[in-house]
Amino acid sequence: MRSNKLSEEAIDHRNALLYPMGIKEEDTTRPYVAIINAWNEINPGHYHFKNIIDELKKVIYDAGGLPLEVPITGICDGICSNTPGDRYTLPSRDLVSMEIESMVEGNQMDGMIMLGSCDKIVPGMLMAAGRLNIPSLIFTGGYADTGNYNGDMVTLTHTKQAFAAYKAGNMSEKDYKGVVKNACPTTGTCPFMGTANTMCAFSEVVGLSLSGNATVRANSDEWHKLGTLAGNKIVEMIKNDIKPSDIITRENFVNSIKYVMAIGGSTNSLMHIPAVAKQMDYELTVDEFDKYSDIIPLISTIYPSHPKYTMPDFDEAGGVGAVLKELSKKKLINVETNSVSGILEDILKNVENKNEDVIRSVDNPISSDGGLAVLRGNLASDSAIVKFSAVPEKAWAFKGRAKVYDSEMEGWSALLRDEIVKGDVVIIRYEGPKGSPGMPHLETFMAAVLGKGLGSDVALITDGRFSGATGGLAIGHVVPEAYEGGTIALVENGDEISIDIRKRSLILHVDESILEKRKENFRPIEKDCFGYLKLYKKMTSSASKGASIFYEL
Repeated sequence: MRSNKLSEEAIDHRNALLYPMGIKEEDTTRPYVAIINAWNEINPGHYHFKNIIDELKKVIYDAGGLPLEVPITGICDGICSNTPGDRYTLPSRDLVSMEIESMVEGNQMDGMIMLGSCDKIVPGMLMAAGRLNIPSLIFTGGYADTGNYNGDMVTLTHTKQAFAAYKAGNMSEKDYKGVVKNACPTTGTCPFMGTANTMCAFSEVVGLSLSGNATVRANSDEWHKLGTLAGNKIVEMIKNDIKPSDIITRENFVNSIKYVMAIGGSTNSLMHIPAVAKQMDYELTVDEFDKYSDIIPLISTIYPSHPKYTMPDFDEAGGVGAVLKELSKKKLINVETNSVSGILEDILKNVENKNEDVIRSVDNPISSDGGLAVLRGNLASDSAIVKFSAVPEKAWAFKGRAKVYDSEMEGWSALLRDEIVKGDVVIIRYEGPKGSPGMPHLETFMAAVLGKGLGSDVALITDGRFSGATGGLAIGHVVPEAYEGGTIALVENGDEISIDIRKRSLILHVDESILEKRKENFRPIEKDCFGYLKLYKKMTSSASKGASIFYEL
């Protein structure tokens, strides 16, 4: 334990500062356990962590550790959605990792249990765990209940669809407000297969979260029991000096990619998983995702890829473990990987798929391809990403004329004014990591498309990103982005564009000679930013390389 290997003077000096906070002298020889807590009063995905913090401290203390709570940043993507604040959500992932590194390394903590649930917080925590490589475990917060309005399932993303329907005159104000009031009945992660639930599952599959944690109802008795197990486990890991590098291999990350493909997870995973892997000295590229998209079938979908099923259905069917069990039956995953709960093969012996409508067998997949696809072509010479499990099959091949906007707000406003119509290929650019800067998610635009009933009839191509809850023909992460002179910056209104998801192609049908002339006049749009966003813009890698200031350090 490094906290007790400091010099006598350093230990005594620190103890002098600990005593006035009520820490007893005899407790200063215990292992120092950082409880990294992203709780705050403006993030419903983390709000209920306040209900477990005291019992978690007691568990850790009774197990022989000295629990010390360390609050960190915890931004809710939903709160920031469709506001200038959304530019901060992706950069906050790197900030989370920096805060943890600074507090844990600065204070020479012996290990850490990280309390997090949401989109950028969980991968930020995992990035920090990789860099610090001390005993680490993440305890995720569980999913929220699904909403209900007039007998219909509703979630947070339905509020955006309802707004578009309301503005179009297809829904009354009373019903729109009813959806808003009933969309989120409890705290916890949004109960669809968004980025939050994808990342909670990732933390479990990669090996740093207890088995079953990713698919447990927030604030339930089962969740509290898992908290007790997690508190005991982190003290055990510290005493035995079990670090992330002792658990995680490249195969853990490969299993994670395969899992994401099997359930049609969030497109954001193509940034987060490589960013986390890089901190553990593993290189993962978008090509690896595309490789496994051809190998791993889609065997489970919940909203937005399924009209009815949500996280409670997925949980009751067996959750993460049941998906891995189905893949293991055909030897599609490596069951010899380790985790904080033990070897995967041993864990899966006690797992059962309880509903083959929600989680299908590999022999009866929803699709023979995985749920995400990497597209390329002259419009995205490096790559672009689509969650095609959420795209109606009749829109997998799409051709149309471009309508070009330099921000999501411009495109969204045009859509509400009915300027965007059936057959359009909407280009929303300068929303990439450097161009925005910060790469906000464009869920609001696509939710409005769905709310207007155009989900199969309008395509969106952007260098921005999406919420995992986004449905419809939404293609994001275009690299090179517009700010760096990618072809997306050269598209003009009326240009013909074709998309073919099966062929993995994204083509702008404009002669190369014309594009070269347009390139001569190219000047990037500079959007105002300051402080951390200015630093992020200067330091970040591309979306295909994690969109992280740490990726190339």
